[in-house]
Amino acid sequence: MAARRGGTGGRRRRGSAPGGSTGPAEAGTATGTPPDGAPVAGGLAVLVPDPDRPRARELRVDGAPQSHVDPDDPHRLVFSYQRRLGHVIDLAAPPGRPLDAVHLGGGALTLPRYLAATRPRSTQQVAEPDVRLTEFVREHLPLPRGARIRVRALDARELLERLPENSADLVVADVFDGARTPAHCTGVEFVDAVRRVLRPTGTLAVNLTDGPPLTHLRARVAAVTARFAEVCLAAEPAVLRGRRFGNAVLAAADVPLPVAELSRRNAAGPTAGRVLSGADLRDFLAGARPLTDADAAASPAPPPGTFG
Repeated sequence: MAARRGGTGGRRRRGSAPGGSTGPAEAGTATGTPPDGAPVAGGLAVLVPDPDRPRARELRVDGAPQSHVDPDDPHRLVFSYQRRLGHVIDLAAPPGRPLDAVHLGGGALTLPRYLAATRPRSTQQVAEPDVRLTEFVREHLPLPRGARIRVRALDARELLERLPENSADLVVADVFDGARTPAHCTGVEFVDAVRRVLRPTGTLAVNLTDGPPLTHLRARVAAVTARFAEVCLAAEPAVLRGRRFGNAVLAAADVPLPVAELSRRNAAGPTAGRVLSGADLRDFLAGARPLTDADAAASPAPPPGTFG
């Protein structure tokens, strides 16, 4: 889910991902005329045409933007938080190297499509419990032929519990139930479940949302710093200063992160962001205590008007 001023976009999804397990190869083209919509677990799903791209569509559920897909250019990431996640994906391994990836949260499968395009032969599993949403997306925005993407109708933690230990190079957590991350996907136990699945050199990327006074964001980041050796956080300066509600993207690993290159890419984007790491990140945390399952709460709801 994305939150930006002036009609923002992002995914609204249930705790993890829908399914009807997708096969490794799926062909088709985006429908020429978007359907009126379809009822899904989160409300009414519709596909809105992109006025600048003939086959591109924005997925909205109950009016809230969730994902943007351009079948003609899967490298194009429209929402700023997805671009920040894309930077982490790009730098998780040398260019073009296939990855074993796990996506917690599916929506219109924008990032799995991106990874399949930038890293062919990657193997990807997606947790998305909203089966009707997945069916709607696959019918009208089919996956590209040869994409090794399997969508599983499981909650994020359910999928993590079923995956083998040390089986993933990358875990992307973009987990939302409506406009909020469910509590059971916010604490150190959730981070431990991710660590079990990641290989020793693997990378975790997380989409976080919060607003002033950033209590939830700090506690979420503290949960990750309690478990990973290297952590950095990217967001627009106004979000990091607690001036408005928005997205922040966290990257974590037990090996050095490419902080300098992440900083360069975030600063150069259409919505310039700042990357915090090391002492700057510790100062930002201000001694925040990590969330646990015992005291975790869902992320704050976006304030009225967030989506324009």
